[in-house]
Amino acid sequence: MPLMLVDSHCHLDFPELAGQLDAVLALMRSNDVAYALSVSVTLEDFPKIRTIAEVNAHIFASVGVHPDHADAPVVTVEQLKTLADHPKVVAIGETGLDYFRLTGDLEWQRERFRTHIRAAREICKPLIIHTRSAAEDTLRLMREELAADIGGVMHCFTESWEVAEAAMEMGFYISFSGIVTFKNALQLKDVAQRVPLDRMLIETDSPFLAPVPHRGKTNQPGFVRHVAEEIGRLRGISFDEVCAATSANFGRLFKCI
Repeated sequence: MPLMLVDSHCHLDFPELAGQLDAVLALMRSNDVAYALSVSVTLEDFPKIRTIAEVNAHIFASVGVHPDHADAPVVTVEQLKTLADHPKVVAIGETGLDYFRLTGDLEWQRERFRTHIRAAREICKPLIIHTRSAAEDTLRLMREELAADIGGVMHCFTESWEVAEAAMEMGFYISFSGIVTFKNALQLKDVAQRVPLDRMLIETDSPFLAPVPHRGKTNQPGFVRHVAEEIGRLRGISFDEVCAATSANFGRLFKCI
């Protein structure tokens, strides 16, 4: 089987990438990135993501509202189910909790997260979960809403090994971004060495968090190669082995390749 990489989380509709999409897709091809999942952060912009997926066979989409968007209208289970009823929409999210950027009464954020989990369970599509400075509540709500029934991925993982273990116990994959290439990301490098290879995904979260050696530049899916290279280095395994495992995991979770 030829070498194949998959970027399990990017934002191709964001202006930094949408304005040069042909070049972004060309760089993917030249770096053996065979597939990418373009992830929704608002329902308003979801149609752009769906269109990109519809016209590009190797791009998939998700639908959801990011926890940072405090001003977004209330989202319902029925809305998410209706929008996810499309062959190229393979996941619900990104959703979750973020107590780093927002403060005050965040019960609305927790209720939105619950809504996403309920929709995912009803339509049997996996969750893409964002958590920042909110690991305890994130795991609690996942347990209370029976997220283990459907599973998913903890995207752009930056938490402790204990949080990774708890998520994997609920059937979730752990996804590593370009942060794992940063010199000072010592805790994350340790987690990347310990997560079983069959529970691991890789991503760019582009246009953000470009990996070394592109740190500080606009990130894009073609750069996911550097994440795979660093994980191989940390674990003492070949680049090809990382590619094969993470691509197979992506196909197994999202049932799309």
